[in-house]
Amino acid sequence: MDGAPVLGYVFPTDLPPTAVGFGEVAGILALAATSHPDFDDTPLWDESMDGRYDNDGGVWHTHWVVLTEDDRVPGGFSVVEIGEEDAPILPPTHPGMPLYLDSPGHAVITQGDALRILVPAYRVKGQRDFRFDALTAYLEVNTSDPQRPTLGVYRVYDVASGDLSLPYEVVTQE
Repeated sequence: MDGAPVLGYVFPTDLPPTAVGFGEVAGILALAATSHPDFDDTPLWDESMDGRYDNDGGVWHTHWVVLTEDDRVPGGFSVVEIGEEDAPILPPTHPGMPLYLDSPGHAVITQGDALRILVPAYRVKGQRDFRFDALTAYLEVNTSDPQRPTLGVYRVYDVASGDLSLPYEVVTQE
C-alpha cells in the first residue's frame, strides 16, 4: 500500500467521534467517499457485487475518519494514527488499519455531477443537528517514511465553503 493514491470527497463535521463508535479521541470527524484502486479496506462489503470482498478499492465507498492538523503534508491534515501503546475504542466495522478509520458501508450514489451518501440517523446516534462542509482531496498512504503520516492529505482541490467553516446543515428526507 505504500504510496497508494486515495481520491476523496470529504465531509468534515462538528459531530464528536463517539457519534460513530470511536472512543474519546481528539480530532475532526469526517465522512469520506473514497476511491483507491491499489487496495481494499472494506473487508465486510462487496461494493462491486462480484462475489469478492477484497477487490473493491476503486469503487466509491465510505469511511468515517478522524482528522487532525498535520504540517508534515502539504494538505495540512492527516488521519489520526493509533499508536502501539494505545487501547482505542473502535467501531466494529474498523478495517484493522492502525488509524482512526471506519468502513461503515454507507451507500454512495453518483448521478451526473451529484454524489450522495445515505447515512441512517441511527448510525450517528440519532444526531441530526450538526454542521458540515465538503471538499475534494488527494490523499496518500505512507508505510515507509516515519517522518510522514500513514494517511495524509497532500492536496485539497476545492472546499465548498471556501474556508472550512462548516456552514451546511443536515437535511432530512421523510
